[in-house]
Formats: sequence, structure tokens, C-alpha cells
Amino acid sequence: MRHVVLLITIGLFLFFYSPMTIEAHQSISGKEIHELEKHSMLNVERFSNNDAVRGIYVSSHSAGSSRFHSLLSLVDESDLNAMVIDIKDDYGNVTYNPGHSTTYKEIATNYIQDLDAVMKELNDHNVYPIARIVVFKDSLLANKKPELSFLDESGDVWLNGRGEAFVNPFLEEVWHHNIMIAKEAAMAGFKEIQFDYVRFPEGFETRDRELEYSIGNYDRFDRVQAVTDFVSFAKEELEPFDVDVSVDLFGYATVEQESAGIGQNFSRIAESVDVISSMIYPSHWSGNFGIEAPDTMPYELISAYAKVENQRISELSSPPITRPWIQDFTASWLGEGNYIPYGPEEVEAQIQALQDHGIDEYLIWNAGNTYSEGTNYAPKRTYFTK
Repeated sequence: MRHVVLLITIGLFLFFYSPMTIEAHQSISGKEIHELEKHSMLNVERFSNNDAVRGIYVSSHSAGSSRFHSLLSLVDESDLNAMVIDIKDDYGNVTYNPGHSTTYKEIATNYIQDLDAVMKELNDHNVYPIARIVVFKDSLLANKKPELSFLDESGDVWLNGRGEAFVNPFLEEVWHHNIMIAKEAAMAGFKEIQFDYVRFPEGFETRDRELEYSIGNYDRFDRVQAVTDFVSFAKEELEPFDVDVSVDLFGYATVEQESAGIGQNFSRIAESVDVISSMIYPSHWSGNFGIEAPDTMPYELISAYAKVENQRISELSSPPITRPWIQDFTASWLGEGNYIPYGPEEVEAQIQALQDHGIDEYLIWNAGNTYSEGTNYAPKRTYFTK
């Protein structure tokens, strides 16, 4: 199913002699990569995957605790074969202590106490490793450097309704901050870098003139171009590191021609990545596809979505792999009649719907990493739409 390819060891010798700061990051050249390998301090194998990727989300807290081994057993004993692990979390923390780099010590946690050991176990168990990096939702960087964020009329960092801050996708300094974290994840042995929250805040178009922020070299309304440029820049910068680049999108960004408010254009982003992962949780739709209570009809919802995505993908000159995020959680907040308890049958229904439309890869989200017992992750059964 997989084979281990060339052993590329890593080290961060250059960081000691050329310390980088958030204010001034530099691209890592081919010569510098050679130096990193030559002065290696770690022994991390690279991964290869020749099978359809079927993965689960693993928080940094789970990856750094005994919970990791139970999740590893789940993958070992099922048709799963991948883990998406937080390396930069939803608050902006780097979730392990890189030690070698003065750049990230201030934002590094010790949630994953021994990343090298985690990577070795993933390799030993033939688990495909994906590093999740939350990009523009970043309260830590926004509070540290308000000029990289959005300010309200009082001059304070603007917060959304959940008390979260975003940093500004128009600014290349923000891009570099995230790309350098991605490069370190690649050098740690991750085979794929997955960028999440690659967008402006939801509803930004309703407040873009009320907030104070820099637009850099862009037009105020050119949010789609800024987000697309970041993705293209990330792909180019990570090219020497032999990793795939993936991006998470809202499901409605696929269905709509363009989600200009948040800056996501499915086709333009998809042309610049290796993998596209739309978040298509049935609970996150509202009356789409003529389905009044989509959370209660997981097969029908995913099937209807897959038809649209397949059409969008077929129109691309350089289509990526499609690997949607599906749901293994119960959305009780939707209220009676609008949700159902989710368990093995509901998860399998979503997987089957994807398979019925030729989509064999998927990722499963449960924020607490509590996945339904007894799920068949490669179901083969017949569903009938109502």
C-alpha cells in the first residue's frame, strides 16, 4: 500500500547562524536545503502514499498525550490510513517546541512534547502524516502585532462573535509567518501541509469599510486575489520540500461561483494545490440542494454536493485530488427536527455517497477526536435517495 522512499534527514543548522524573525523571513534556497540535510540533527523518514487517503483529525492535545495511541490503534485496525495533526492551531500557537528556532519560541507550546517520536510512530505504522496549519485566524499574532490584523473604531483588534481575531491576508508578512512554520513541518517529516482558514473572516464584506487595516499592494475589494496569491506563493515556496499542499474550503465556496466576501474562489485555489478539501459537513448547510434538513439526510446531502464538485473539478486544466472533510459529530445545536445523532451508519452514508460519485478520499472531523466505534470506513452498500 505504501513504500518508504528516500530517507531525507533534516536539521536546522542554518537557523542558529541566520536567525529569522517574523519581521524578515527569507525563502530557503536549494543550497540551503542541502546544508540542512548535511548538518542533520534528526533522523526522520519521508513518507510515500500510493493508496487513497482516508484520515482523521488529531488535535495537538491528542497527539501529545496517551490518546494518540488509541487513535493510532483505530487507524491500524480499520481502513483508515492518515492523520491530520495540528501544527499551528486555531489560536495561533505552534503546537510543539521546535527548540532550534528563536523565531517561534514565543508562540511555541509543549502540547506535542516529542514530535520526533510521533513522526517515528506514524512511519512505523504506515500512517500518512498531514500537518494542519491554521493561517489567517490567529489571535496570538493579531494581539502581538495589531498592525497585521483588523482594528475596530476604538483602535482595538477586531474580534468576531466567538471572540477570535484574524490577521490580514493582504499582507505578505503574514504569509511568510505561516510559510516558515509550514517549512519546518515539512522538514519534520510531514508529507503534506494542509492550510486551513485560508480566508477573510466570515461576513467581512459587511464590515470591510468600518475596520482599519492595510491593503498592501491590493485593491480593497480584491480579497479573492489576495487569498489566491497566498496559496500560489505557498505552493511555490514549498516546492523544494517534496510535500503536497492542500487547502480547506467552505463547502459553499464550491457550490457558489465565487465567495468574494471571504476571498475564496474554488477553481482558482484548486488550480494551485495538490489536494482540495472542502468542508461538506451535512450540519453546515441550510436548505441547499432542495434538502430542508440536510443534517438528517447525510447520504443525500453528500451525493448532491459531490455532483457539483465533480463538475467544477472537470472544468479545471490542472485538477487536484479531491479529499472532502465529512462529519462524525452530532449537531444538536441545530434544534429538534434539524439534526440526528451521528454514529457509524451516518458516517458510512457520507463515505458511500462520495464513493458513488468516484471520490475515494476523505477526512473525518470530530473536534474532540472521539470517533464512532464500529464504523466501516470502506462501506459497500446501496443507498436510495428519497
